[in-house]
Amino acid sequence: MPTTDHHASMADVARLAGVSVATVSRALHGSPLVSAETTARVLAAAEELSFAISRVASGLASGRLGRIGVLVGGPLQSWFNGTVIDAVYSRLTPADVELTIFRIADRAERDRFFTRLPARRNVDALIVASFALTAAERTRLQTLGVPLVYLNQQVVGVPSVAIDDVAGARDGVSALLGLGHRRIGFVRSVGRRPGFRYSADRRVEGFRSAMTEAGVPESDQLVVDARDLDAGDEVLATVLADPDPPTALAVDSDELAIGILAALVRAGLRAPDDLSLLGFDDHAMAERLGLSTVAQPAERTATEAASLALALAAGEVPDHPTVLVPTRVVLRRTTGAPPRGPR
Repeated sequence: MPTTDHHASMADVARLAGVSVATVSRALHGSPLVSAETTARVLAAAEELSFAISRVASGLASGRLGRIGVLVGGPLQSWFNGTVIDAVYSRLTPADVELTIFRIADRAERDRFFTRLPARRNVDALIVASFALTAAERTRLQTLGVPLVYLNQQVVGVPSVAIDDVAGARDGVSALLGLGHRRIGFVRSVGRRPGFRYSADRRVEGFRSAMTEAGVPESDQLVVDARDLDAGDEVLATVLADPDPPTALAVDSDELAIGILAALVRAGLRAPDDLSLLGFDDHAMAERLGLSTVAQPAERTATEAASLALALAAGEVPDHPTVLVPTRVVLRRTTGAPPRGPR
C-alpha cells in the first residue's frame, strides 16, 4: 500500500492511478482529453494520497503559472510603489493569482535585471511600473514572451494604464496662476534615482506649458533641482536666495513637498502666508498636513493595470488596451494668494 507519511507528488498520484504525470495534471483540471473513468481513478488516487495540486502542476495542464509580476524602480516602501503593490495584490488575490515583485533600486540592479531577465518563464504577464526605459530595455522586455502592461507610461503598441503627467502639472500650475501668482518655481528630484525620472520630466513639461501660456518667457521659468527627497532645506535656501524669489512652488511629488513644508517651519515661515506650496500625488499624509496637490489615483491606476494583465494572461483581447486615468487639483491650506508688499 502507498505510504502517506510524506508530501505526495504528482508522480505518486500517477503511479497509484497507473497513468502518466501529464494525464494526472489534465484530469485534475477537468480536461476533456481525459475520459471520465480515468479522471475518477486519478481523483481517487489523489484523495488517498492527500495530494494538493500546486500552481506549478497547474501550469503543466493550462500553460499558465498563475502568477503576475510587477517591476518597480526604487524603494518598496515609497508611497507610489507601496500603493501600486498593495492594489495589484488586492486585485490578483480574488482571482487566485500570485504576485511576484521585481525591484530595481539602482543602476547595477537595473543592468542585472535586463541582462538576466529573471521574469522569463516565471510569470504569465508583467506590469512595468513608472520609470523611464531605454529603447533597448523595451526591446529586451519584449523577448520575455509574456504580455506586458505599462503603468504610468505609454509605449506604442503595448497595453498601458497611465495618468497624463503633463496635463496634471499644467492644471496644478494653472491653479496657482489663478490665485494670482506669476513668479512660480518648479521643484524636481533628480539625484535619488537617476534614470527613473519618467514622470518628473513630464511634469516639468507641464509646468513650462502653463507658464508659457500665461506669457512667462522660458528664461523666467524657475526650475529647482533637489538632490533627493530630504533636500527641503537646500531647496528653500536656493529659492529664498533668488534675486526675484517665487511666491509659489509646484513640486513634482508630495514626498518632496512635505520635506519643503517642514523646512519652511524650521525657517520660521508659513505656507501660504510666505510661500504657497503645491505637491503632486495626493500622498496619504497630504490631507493630514493640509498640503495642496495634484491628486493621481494610484490605487485605481494599479487596479486597472492588474485587470489588464489578468485578461492578457488568460489570452483575452482587451476592449481598451490603453487607459488614461484623470488627475485633479486639490487646493488645501498650503496655497493662497501671493504675499502683499515686499518680502
